[in-house]
Amino acid sequence: MSRSKHSADEFDRLAAERGREDGGDPKEFHAKPWGGAKRAGRKAKQLCAQAREALDGALAACGDPAAQAARVLSVQPAPHTGRLLVVLGAPADVSAAAVAAGVGRAAGHLRAEVARAVSRRYAPELTFEVIEV
Repeated sequence: MSRSKHSADEFDRLAAERGREDGGDPKEFHAKPWGGAKRAGRKAKQLCAQAREALDGALAACGDPAAQAARVLSVQPAPHTGRLLVVLGAPADVSAAAVAAGVGRAAGHLRAEVARAVSRRYAPELTFEVIEV
């Protein structure tokens, strides 16, 4: 039996077996999970840590007492590093609504402080979530 005949028989045998992609849409089989949530890598974690340090100092320097009372609990990419979710904790003596209003007024200043602290071409957009601690 020639070598080429042997490989053709082997291909026929492989083609006859059913695989997991048989009968499915090739677009779904080859689709990349671009739209799905991505795990934060080392650089994303580094950016979040730098943003957290900058926000700690910027909140302490705010003129609004409600914003000064807030503490940064966490900073996470949401859904990527172009937008960061900042979770703030409001102390028991200050309402979460007052903290959210104060932080909302100071959002531009806080983003400028984060931009100054991180070395990126574009400053990340900040979204704030205030919870009572």
